[in-house]
Amino acid sequence: MSGLSVNDVTKKFGSFAAVDRVQLDVPQGTFVCLLGPSGCGKTTLLRMIAGLEVPTSGAIVLDGQDITQVPTHKRNLGMVFQSLALFPHLSVGDNIAYALRIRSASKAAQKARVDELLTMIHLDGFADRPVAKLSGGQRQRVAIARALALSPKLFLLDEPLSALDAKLREAMQVELRQLQQQLGITTIVVTHDQREAMTMADLVVVMGQGKIRQAAPPIDIYRQPADSFVADFIGSTNLLELRADSTGRATIFGQPVAGLSLPDELTRAPLSVRPEDVHVTAPGHGTIDGTVTFVRDLGGTIETFVQVGDKTIVAVATPRERPDVKAGQSVGVSLPAASCVVLRS
Repeated sequence: MSGLSVNDVTKKFGSFAAVDRVQLDVPQGTFVCLLGPSGCGKTTLLRMIAGLEVPTSGAIVLDGQDITQVPTHKRNLGMVFQSLALFPHLSVGDNIAYALRIRSASKAAQKARVDELLTMIHLDGFADRPVAKLSGGQRQRVAIARALALSPKLFLLDEPLSALDAKLREAMQVELRQLQQQLGITTIVVTHDQREAMTMADLVVVMGQGKIRQAAPPIDIYRQPADSFVADFIGSTNLLELRADSTGRATIFGQPVAGLSLPDELTRAPLSVRPEDVHVTAPGHGTIDGTVTFVRDLGGTIETFVQVGDKTIVAVATPRERPDVKAGQSVGVSLPAASCVVLRS
């Protein structure tokens, strides 16, 4: 199989399973983001793919070859660390050419490859510039170019943009994605930034407690979360409980919701509905009724917080759709069935 396969991989530190029986197939040329909270196992998984950690069990296969026990330097991969790990005493060109020099490439070949990569990362003419004289974004580009110098099969990045300010980070997300598309290289990025994952990835892998909770394209992760953990971790959502009434109808807060049903043999199940899909209207007429507790105007969006029983439901609208409500007012909340996702747990 062309691409990367992580086959039932576990990594234990003592009795603690940092990565627990992970199965993941990455087609060649795919951009993958490993996403999850601190301690979920995403960096440990990346380090095993890189050969910096050895799995306790399972296998890692790259383009049909089992590389589980292959040393890092023989895996034909490029890696960018969170710290970037550039050599401060070397110039930009010498940093990029370092791996080529170790492989005894000729000076002409080194220069040609450095020039090619500098053009690719939009730093033409920077070969002789000291690394210390570069901005954060420029250093990031140099680290990427150095990792790509040997044309690796696999490109791994461990939270590479976390040290950049918000505006530069977003610009680099776009540049990194465009570069990956240009090269067609299989790329795996570890991040805890949901926006970063949604912006760049073909495949988002959400991890929690050492396991993969869901692996899917970004829009599917957002619109069809597999469980409550994924729904709550990705973006903002309203997690509610769907219950069956005495006649078997699916209800929320005792109000039947047309078009919704419970999974077979269950009398209750969690439900996720995104705030932008919630509509605030006049009370009654089949709505879930509650009281507005807070209205927050963020300029581009308006958030309305509605207390229903012991739960707060959040609705998000654009300024054009802004509901004419204020704190203390009784309102109705409408939840379109097509936007409600019944979760398995």
